[in-house]
Amino acid sequence: MKLKFTKMHGAGNDFVVIDAINQDIQFTTEQWKHIADRRFGIGADQILVVERPQQADVDFRYRIYNADGGEVEQCGNGSRAFVRFVIDKKLTDKSRIRVETMSGIIEPRMEADGRITVDMGAPILDPVKVPFDATGLDAVAQAADQLWSIDIQGKHCLFSVVSMGNPHAVQVVTDVAHYPVDIEGPIIEHHVRFPRRVNAGFMQVNNRQHIDLRVFERGAGETLACGTGACAAVVAGIRRGLLDSPVRVTMRGGELSIAWHGEGTPVMLSGPAVTVFEGEINL
Repeated sequence: MKLKFTKMHGAGNDFVVIDAINQDIQFTTEQWKHIADRRFGIGADQILVVERPQQADVDFRYRIYNADGGEVEQCGNGSRAFVRFVIDKKLTDKSRIRVETMSGIIEPRMEADGRITVDMGAPILDPVKVPFDATGLDAVAQAADQLWSIDIQGKHCLFSVVSMGNPHAVQVVTDVAHYPVDIEGPIIEHHVRFPRRVNAGFMQVNNRQHIDLRVFERGAGETLACGTGACAAVVAGIRRGLLDSPVRVTMRGGELSIAWHGEGTPVMLSGPAVTVFEGEINL
């Protein structure tokens, strides 16, 4: 079949976006992997699929496939690309929409300056629900957070565990630019303590409202930016007493702004979303 697609990115986190409202999309895991392949396909960190809603009180259904072909719960940068796409394609005339995802409802909106803000919902902080297996471990208290010590290549690393609809393990490092993310990232992602694998975040605190961040994403590897990773890092930093909202998050692909006002309140993610090109591919 011939598939129409749009290539987009949010702070360098790149996506193939597919309209499944006006196209019949039923692909296998191998076909999703082929689309994401940077040599033999189109190339992307994630593939975003726009579908008709399954619930009466929402506007769209949003599905996300990682580069390894697996479907995942959430993608913060992708949600901004999603809004840009449905508005540009005139699939909606609203500037604020309600979207169902595997992890629940999100409410992204287009701002007057073209940036997109997404209500990512309240973070999940209960380790069991992240999910994280803390059996036999004792938590280390830091301000309002609980840190968990995990052995990574013979050294004990302290992590905050947070879910933004998808699981994150966040650690603070002193020099993130030179940190061995490529080595530790896959070890953390596949650690037995995370039964559904995990996104590994490496955060350097510059001041109380600015961090540098790298994220090794589950099923995609290190990406230039990760929206849910930025949210999880800021939540962890605020709970540890290191940060104050709002926080500027600098990643290799650009900057995001994250605001959070404490447990039980939603995390607000703001940043750009850009269309790169459109095309067709035979599958």
